[in-house]
Amino acid sequence: MTDHEHVHAGSYADALALFRADKDAFFRSSPGSPIPASAHPTFTGLPYFDADEDWIVDGVQLEPYEGDEPVRFEIPTTDGKLRPAERAGVFRFELVGVACQLTAYRLASTAPDPDESLFLPFLDATSGRETYGAGRYLDLEPDDDGTWTIDFNLAYHPSCVYDPRFSCPLTPPENRLPVRVEAGERLRGEPH
Repeated sequence: MTDHEHVHAGSYADALALFRADKDAFFRSSPGSPIPASAHPTFTGLPYFDADEDWIVDGVQLEPYEGDEPVRFEIPTTDGKLRPAERAGVFRFELVGVACQLTAYRLASTAPDPDESLFLPFLDATSGRETYGAGRYLDLEPDDDGTWTIDFNLAYHPSCVYDPRFSCPLTPPENRLPVRVEAGERLRGEPH
């Protein structure tokens, strides 16, 4: 079951709240949590924008990548390394009345079936203020009809936001959205 399918069981807002509570519980107590173990006792949960179904884009086609950059490349990471990646295609859609596009990527060893799962990092007008300056991520799988659903309510920060020991891909400049995406995870406190 994908995150998208999990969220759409029953009332969307209720299901998203449950999904977020489960994630907070994982962050608070799991040995696999990106939150350092020393911070688990004081972890009160991740801050999020409110659930809003207007930030869900259904029925998006993955178009072939026809840009000037190479299809296969190495994406830089937060710890100065490079990770093999490829541009899988481009999504074109509309957000808050503005035409947008994002390039989707396949990263080396990101999923059991790398041909199905796509990595969609993005920057928007909240980046560096209410959200992490290097962007947020979405993980996508195709819908049964071959189209894709981009649910920005599921946008999450990379693990390196919580602990610099993680190596996280940096969002390529081609994936900067010209709008504020007030959905998904946000930062706590002062702008970063």
